[in-house]
Amino acid sequence: MQLIEEIRRIAAEKQSAMCRLADEVWQAAELNWRETKSADATARALEAEGFAVTRAAAGLPTALEARYGSEGPVIGFLGEYDALDGLSQQAACPQQAPLAQGAPGHGCGHNLLGAGAFGAAVILKELVAAGLVRAQVRFFGCPAEEDGAGKAYMARAGLFRGLDAVFTWHPDAVNAVIGTRTLAVMGVEYRFAGRTAHAAAAPFAGRSALDAAELMNVGCNYLREHMIPDARLHYAYRDAGGKAPNVVPDRAALHYYIRAPHVDQMLELFERVNKVAQGAALMTETQVEWTVIDACSDYRPNKVLGDLLADCLAQLGAPDFTDADRQLAEQFRAATPAEQRIANLHNAEVFTGRPAAEYAAGLLDETVAPYLHQPGCVEMGSTDVGDASCCAPTAQCYTACMALGTGGHTWQFTAQANSSLGRAGMLRAAEALALAAARAAADPELLRRAADELHAALPGGYLCPLPADAVPEFCAPAGETEN
Repeated sequence: MQLIEEIRRIAAEKQSAMCRLADEVWQAAELNWRETKSADATARALEAEGFAVTRAAAGLPTALEARYGSEGPVIGFLGEYDALDGLSQQAACPQQAPLAQGAPGHGCGHNLLGAGAFGAAVILKELVAAGLVRAQVRFFGCPAEEDGAGKAYMARAGLFRGLDAVFTWHPDAVNAVIGTRTLAVMGVEYRFAGRTAHAAAAPFAGRSALDAAELMNVGCNYLREHMIPDARLHYAYRDAGGKAPNVVPDRAALHYYIRAPHVDQMLELFERVNKVAQGAALMTETQVEWTVIDACSDYRPNKVLGDLLADCLAQLGAPDFTDADRQLAEQFRAATPAEQRIANLHNAEVFTGRPAAEYAAGLLDETVAPYLHQPGCVEMGSTDVGDASCCAPTAQCYTACMALGTGGHTWQFTAQANSSLGRAGMLRAAEALALAAARAAADPELLRRAADELHAALPGGYLCPLPADAVPEFCAPAGETEN
């Protein structure tokens, strides 16, 4: 209990720094690979706390690595700070009211995520400085989680090598440690090139790249029947070949997401999708090229660290919500129909075992779910935390930062990510991660068991899903400006 009391004391002392950072990142609301203001704010906050910060870590302009301490186990914390396009929203406002129409917003709460992980690193650093814990503290500022797989590029560069344990979290509507896996995913751009012609006078002289793209989509839709059940394919047009219907399009481009439960299954499906693209090009006498934009591994929950983090979260309890918080949550609850609230809580049902309808009937989650270690169960989403989890033993939790039934990637999420609800959940996450990290650092046997578990799951070590020549899409499109 003495350690918990000290962590609570430090967290209260550093709460204003966490909230200030969360607010600064929320205000910046920058998209993937363009998080310059957010990364700078995070770096400055770490430097003010005595960390040695490497900017542009691994050659990625908005990635960070911060270090403190030179002795003991190496404990890492993962922070994120990218926003989502089109989700601008006024803070704590329960009616849709964008700050700027069509602008980005933190509809996944990464402003809280990064600030909470920062807080956990600072708390552990203070414990080390006071001689209460022997550890080397690492904080990783990870860009482009939403689209870009920043951690995969960081893992490929070796940033997560040598870590004894990794801890992270994510804002959510429930309090739980994640014991399920996620899908591996690969983002690929397919570009078709054809030949223009007058679409009425001489269509026979043209070769339509748009036809090829459409045939590829048809082929992939037929492919779905013959994929493993948990695999997924989704696509969007990046270039539909122009706007003039009387011109045979000589170009078209598609952006595909290819997902599967394991990296090797994803790579196998990638080859099959490539063959469909080649077939479409053959049928239309066009050419096709493709580029892997990003890819990340399936998340591997570590039971040893998961049990530890769950115990720490249970000891600390749910976030300390006030009556004012409950009143605000009621307003957000009223903004979401009951059937949507239940649908939004489906994933929570998977990793907590508690029915979604039961959660949806409540207002705020003021309980902590027991840890369910389910490595055979796949949550139907993806995260580049998977790459960190394949490099070092990793545990992550959710803490309640919003009304139950709030949907991810929505304006409601953006609003609550800059509210007293979000700040309460962020503070509890920082305390839980720091407590788990401190206990792990003091227990060499626990760290050995966590490492043995990872080695048994991945005896061949980390297989990066990115091709060796893959390069992140660093730059904003022409004409786009920073926020």
